[in-house]
Amino acid sequence: MCGVGVGQAFQVFMLSTYYASLVAIFCRYFVDSFHDPLPWATCRAEWGENCIDSAPQSNNDNNWNGGLNSGALNESDRIISSSELYYVKEVLREKEQIADGIGLPNWELVIGLFVAWLSVFLIIRRGVKSSGKASYFLALFPYVIMGVLLVRALTLPGSLDGIYYFIKPNWEKIYDPKVWYAAVTQCFYSLSVCFGNIIMYASFNKFGHNVHRDATIVTALDTATSLLAGFTIFGILGHLAHEIGTDDIGAVVKGGAGLAFISYPDAIAKFKKLPQIFSVMFFLMLFVLGIGSNIAMTSCTVTAIRDRFPNFKQWQCSLLIAVVSFLIGLMYITPGGQYMLTLVDFFGASMIALVLGIAELYTIGWIYGTDRLCKDIEFMLGRKVGLYWRLCWGIFTPLIMTIILIYFYATYEPLTYNDQTYPAWAYGIGWSITTFGIMQLPIWMFVAIIREPGNTLGEKIRGAFRPKKLWGPRDPLLREQYNKEIEHELLPKRGKGFWSSIKQNIFG
Repeated sequence: MCGVGVGQAFQVFMLSTYYASLVAIFCRYFVDSFHDPLPWATCRAEWGENCIDSAPQSNNDNNWNGGLNSGALNESDRIISSSELYYVKEVLREKEQIADGIGLPNWELVIGLFVAWLSVFLIIRRGVKSSGKASYFLALFPYVIMGVLLVRALTLPGSLDGIYYFIKPNWEKIYDPKVWYAAVTQCFYSLSVCFGNIIMYASFNKFGHNVHRDATIVTALDTATSLLAGFTIFGILGHLAHEIGTDDIGAVVKGGAGLAFISYPDAIAKFKKLPQIFSVMFFLMLFVLGIGSNIAMTSCTVTAIRDRFPNFKQWQCSLLIAVVSFLIGLMYITPGGQYMLTLVDFFGASMIALVLGIAELYTIGWIYGTDRLCKDIEFMLGRKVGLYWRLCWGIFTPLIMTIILIYFYATYEPLTYNDQTYPAWAYGIGWSITTFGIMQLPIWMFVAIIREPGNTLGEKIRGAFRPKKLWGPRDPLLREQYNKEIEHELLPKRGKGFWSSIKQNIFG
């Protein structure tokens, strides 16, 4: 498990470095929101003839006179909203090819990046608990803004077509391993599984805290929030498709990190009365959410370092990580920054998260043992774990995740951005990042075996794959009670053969 922990700490550090660059863009949009009119609401002459205003047009005034037949659009002929062109040409100043180099950082985004990391440092320099007071505001405020935007989206013509496109299944995609891979990694991001954040925060709970209730609430709210955001975004996309005269809703906007900077600003620009108020509130919400997420990720890295080096003071460790992350983050706010962000996101976060997540499943389910895990939960919460969860943790989830990973690698295609392949050196950097994160597993497994006392290699290996004697509750009385119960419950497993051990591990 040490290798999984180190790998996840490295992975979440890489994630936090580029996540802060998105917060920097939130800052840029927040400042721009005070302008009248909003700078992305209307087209500019230098953006070309394929631009259409995001702001609502009068019946006798239309900034685009081409007309489109229903169907898919070619990239060169695609009618693009002013909100998308503003994001690409004014905010990112994006280069057409990564081969042109990444360029120099945008000074406006540098200021935003500095504000982002300064905010993170000031909050976590006193420890994890310092961010708890604002948790109610941080949790409820986004729903208010998102609800307002959803209501506005539903009043736009064509929005219901976009929502129908969102909920209508595409059964042909169910056989595509990339879809399942994307779904799994999205769940990882959305719920912060296999990133270390949940384990870090859970370590501050009381021993008997009702984690079953918390897990149920978090997963239910996460699903509801995803649906709410999906209805809002695709309602807006349906209206954009209606405006430019196409039935292909997927063709009206690019995906990726720019979706939040294109679809939502486009919706805000359609408010006829005081869109600046909604824009300020929306990007303030995104900034607060972004800072909150980055606090969790950075706190995870700080906690991992300070657990290993307890003499390292909280503020010193926080400052070091903030400075290093700021310097690395400058790469992501250059004209070629989105190329690098996509590369690091794929190789440094998504791929490492999946491999380490599978390793964690097998370690917990079959080395530590599903049965022992269920006994631990019963000891902590006073309730038995059902057969469904035993089968999921022991068989179904590890098996499905393994099949997805194997199938993904078997059908792997080189990563692209804007339909462009990366140069060979970029793929080399990406695979080096992935290898470094995944290699923590065998490296620390080898270290654990070497450090384990024993006369033979077999004794060392068996000892390294067992919980330590001090494993259990921190409270001495609880640990004594725990050891007695666990010893009694797991005793039938010993000396009964291989298949009997497997049966007990799953069924208890």
